[in-house]
Amino acid sequence: MVADRASKSVMESPGVSSRTLVLNAGYEPLSVVSFRRALVLVMNGRAIIVEKDPSRPVRSVDGSWERPSVIVLTRYVKMPHNRTIPVSRRGVLRRDAHRCAYCAKTASTIDHVLPRSRGGQDDWDNLVACCLACNNLKSNRTPQEMGWRLLIVPKTPYGSAWLVRGIERPQVHWEGYLAAAA
Repeated sequence: MVADRASKSVMESPGVSSRTLVLNAGYEPLSVVSFRRALVLVMNGRAIIVEKDPSRPVRSVDGSWERPSVIVLTRYVKMPHNRTIPVSRRGVLRRDAHRCAYCAKTASTIDHVLPRSRGGQDDWDNLVACCLACNNLKSNRTPQEMGWRLLIVPKTPYGSAWLVRGIERPQVHWEGYLAAAA
């Protein structure tokens, strides 16, 4: 009850980052939540603050708390091992580090290695990051028909960091906890 009241009365200043990394009891990344949700988990005894930002405390009518940046759950949450990583444009660009698979320039689009018009599927093994120029030039042809070669091998990414939403924009405090998961 107290945690719910405190989290509702907390005022956040505009432009301040309010995301908290949640780690399982085994320290693998689970999710990214708002700092309010993280405070509720800590105040109810379900999590412990591992990293905090003491320069920006959270104040309310009921008190003051340190802003959590990373928390760890007190109980282990079993995660299914057969979770698949959904294919998305953002995911393909992230996997390929926003670099074109054909010329290595900055990529803003994705390309089907085997074009959809020829039976190519929307899966990790057929999609690559691609710059607009290469994508337009390639059109509905294969790289072999163009005389091109792929600079990367498209494959499904793995690791718990790929299953956690919100990790695309990690905070400085999270680096040590995400490096082990990658």
